[in-house]
Amino acid sequence: MIKPVIGSVLARVWTTLANLLVFMVAGHALGAEGLGAISLIVLGITLVQLVNNVVGGGALVHLMPRAPLGALLRPAYAWAGITAVVAAGISLLSFVPQGSSLHVVILAFMQSLYSIHLNVLVGRERFRAYNWIVAIHAALLLGAFVLLLQLPGHREIESYVWASYTAFGATLLLSSLAVFLSPHPGSVPAEPGLLRRMVKQGLRIQSANAMQLLNYRLAYYLIEHFRGLATLGVYSVATQLAEGAWLVPRSLGLVLYGSVSNEAAADRQRTLTLTVFKVAVLSAAGAMVLALLVPDAFFSWLFGKEVHGLRPILLVLAPGIVAMAASQAYSHYFSGVGANEHNAIGSGIGLMITVVCGFFLVARHGLVGAAATASLAYCANAVYQGWIFNRRTGARLADLKPNTTDVERIRNAWSRI
Repeated sequence: MIKPVIGSVLARVWTTLANLLVFMVAGHALGAEGLGAISLIVLGITLVQLVNNVVGGGALVHLMPRAPLGALLRPAYAWAGITAVVAAGISLLSFVPQGSSLHVVILAFMQSLYSIHLNVLVGRERFRAYNWIVAIHAALLLGAFVLLLQLPGHREIESYVWASYTAFGATLLLSSLAVFLSPHPGSVPAEPGLLRRMVKQGLRIQSANAMQLLNYRLAYYLIEHFRGLATLGVYSVATQLAEGAWLVPRSLGLVLYGSVSNEAAADRQRTLTLTVFKVAVLSAAGAMVLALLVPDAFFSWLFGKEVHGLRPILLVLAPGIVAMAASQAYSHYFSGVGANEHNAIGSGIGLMITVVCGFFLVARHGLVGAAATASLAYCANAVYQGWIFNRRTGARLADLKPNTTDVERIRNAWSRI
């Protein structure tokens, strides 16, 4: 598990850094309103992707060891096309910047195909190929965006849109080659009712993801509604910085998902999850402490003079960010064992808190209110998932604390690295 984790962490580090560089460039070239517009475009693509992943998402990872490739890809591709057509035909994306709706639909379709291939790679535990493709995507997005902004008359949001076409187009090709030109591992014959299984599993996963996305991003809509696009741009930078603390948790979670999906022993699944939990929480807490030590003037220098006042937002977000680091371990465990209903319930609890508190706190307290709402929702989600995990696996609260065994395991891992 060591090599996949190292590769995933390095890929996440680079991807997060590249995304921050994109925001830095956009902040200086387009201002806070430009940052807000880019955030809405990304949110629109994510919403279409959310529907696509009912068939072409995480269910593929769980079913890859249990079905032939073609039987999984055919319905996934078909559903990606249906999702794009439906998104284009309804007013699903009315909140994105004017004139960008069609671009968002096309980019979302490209990302759907790209994500299908990435899920196949994770299901096959081909983490090295996955990490390289994700890293290349981030590099292409950043490079194309910077180059397009240098052209005369191209200091608009369209520069980001066309940079996204470049990144998704190239990495869609690379992911296709990785899936189809590599040796196919042997798999069991397709079982009757495979499509029904895919949809059932996908609905469980995506119901949780949909509610979690609203937990993450409903504040975007509320901030834009109550405070305007420029204020949203400032908050989007704060969330990008805070969510950078999930570099290690998300990387570990990705590997945990693939490992648990391919692991039959319950004790081994529990041990892997507890190890990921501890490292995830400690790494996220350390990252947030470092972020809070950075002077606010430095953030304004990085992202543009219109971006300021980030430290209070980061301070209020910090407890929730650490809680969601723990949730990364629990969520990927539940997905790996096919118990996604607990992810959905946890996300639902968080969403109720977001809806109840969000409108009042954002309207009254602005960005700090949005951060407080997020922290409350994240903490509630993690507490529920932890309670269910302990009941299901027999783990105790004492098992969540680092101990001498963990220290020895880390020392052995470091020696192997």
